[in-house]
Parts: sequence; C-alpha cells; structure tokens
Amino acid sequence: MSVPTTALPAGEAISILGQGTWYMGEDDRERARESDALRLGLDLGMTLIDTAEMYADGGAEEVVADAIEGRRDEVFLVSKVLPSNASRQGTIEACERSLRRMRTDRIDLYLLHWRGSHPFAETVEGFEALMRDGKIRHWGVSNLDLAAMKDLMKVPGGGAVQANQLLYNLTRRGIEFAFKPWCLRQGIPIMAYSPIERGRMLRDARLRAVAERHGATPAQVALAWLLRQKGVIAIPKASNPAHVRENRAALDLRLDEHDLATLDSAFPPPRMPRPLEML
Repeated sequence: MSVPTTALPAGEAISILGQGTWYMGEDDRERARESDALRLGLDLGMTLIDTAEMYADGGAEEVVADAIEGRRDEVFLVSKVLPSNASRQGTIEACERSLRRMRTDRIDLYLLHWRGSHPFAETVEGFEALMRDGKIRHWGVSNLDLAAMKDLMKVPGGGAVQANQLLYNLTRRGIEFAFKPWCLRQGIPIMAYSPIERGRMLRDARLRAVAERHGATPAQVALAWLLRQKGVIAIPKASNPAHVRENRAALDLRLDEHDLATLDSAFPPPRMPRPLEML
C-alpha cells in the first residue's frame, strides 16, 4: 500500500504520513541510528521529512543530510526559520545555512516556526526572494493561530501560504472548534506535530482498548485517528526501526464508528474556542 497524499493549495500532492526529527541530532553517538531510521521510513514510502534550524541548533538538519544523501529527489523536505531570524534578509540567510547543513540546493516547504517580532510582510518578502532563486519551492507557517493567519493573509503575497504546522493530537483538539475548519476551507493542510503527545497519551485505558480490538498499538490508533481526517498530515518522530514500521502500519488501520465514539469519550472535542497550544 502506497502512502496516500493530500494536496497543497498550489496543487502538489504530498504524503499524509511523514517523519519528524525534533530531538534528533542532539547526540553524535545516535546520529547514524537516526539517519538509518529516516532512510527506513523513505524505503517504506514516508517521503516527507520535517526538520528545523532550531532542532539541536541545526543538528537535526545534519542528520537529515545523511539520510537523504543520494536520495534527494525522493524526498519532500520541510524545514523552518526561527522567528528571530525572520526578517527579509534574515530569512534568506537562515535558509542558506539550512541548505548547507542538509547538503541540498532546495527546500520543498519552508516554514516560519512561530510568530515573532518581525512583520509578516518582511518574512513573506524573504520567502518570495528564496522562491525566485529556486532555494525553496513553497512556503508556509507553524504555530500560527486563526487571528495570526488572518493577519498573514492581509499582507502582500500572504495568501500563498501552503500549510500550517500545529500541535494536534487526541489530547490537543482545540483547533477543531473553528480553526481547523477555517484552514480546510482555505485549502491549507494541517501538519500535526507531536501526534502521540510524546507517548503520554498511550497509557489511557480506553485508547488501549481500541488498540486491542484491532490487534494494534495505542500509538497506531492515535496516528490512524489523525490520518483518517481530510487535509491532515502527521509527522511522528521515530529513531527506532520498530517504531518506524509501527508508524507506517498505522495507515492500514481502519477505525469504525464505535472506535471513534470511544475516543471522543476519552478525549472530548472542544465545545468552545481555546487558545492555540504549542510545545
């Protein structure tokens, strides 16, 4: 089974199950194991790899470089600029540093990591310059709430945003009240980071009961819950080969109405607006 895709507003199809790299690159002794795990994910069709200049101060991007060596054309590569670097020129320079660390000539989707002090107009100008030079192919954002997204849309070129990477999982459902529907109406995919809440949700008895009914793991159920949703991309991080395979197998899991009702009872959807959550 190939990995299903969703479309960016620009029309490009990207995998709905990718690979995260947060906390990779922090220990040189783990670097080979981490890059091997990413390569295994590529072998299994999880061709979207997400990273950031912030992760291990560039160390995660260096792990990605090892993983994609000789395979760059297979990969949809995502990285992020820190808000402190997101002036027009700072965005360009940060991207060039990321390109050097990842030993590539282009980033497929370049995100503003969260809103900072630099005006959106400056960041968008930097993104547009990078696109003209072929250094990035698309741009998007991360950790922007609905008000910030509307502010972004008002600046020249702001409507070209291609994705919003957000904290979204069974325990973090606040965006479902109004924000997620708004993004989907705009055709903007949501990239769900920390899709299993760093493992904290996996001890819940009701989640485990759903997993047992399917002969699956709680993590697979949590991923399958996300992956069944239109316009949602999950980017779990795994440096263990067994976990990489476990994540990939979540695509084969089909949750029924009883499962979904059980999960809604265990992890209730929001009934009113909530502030955007971040990790």
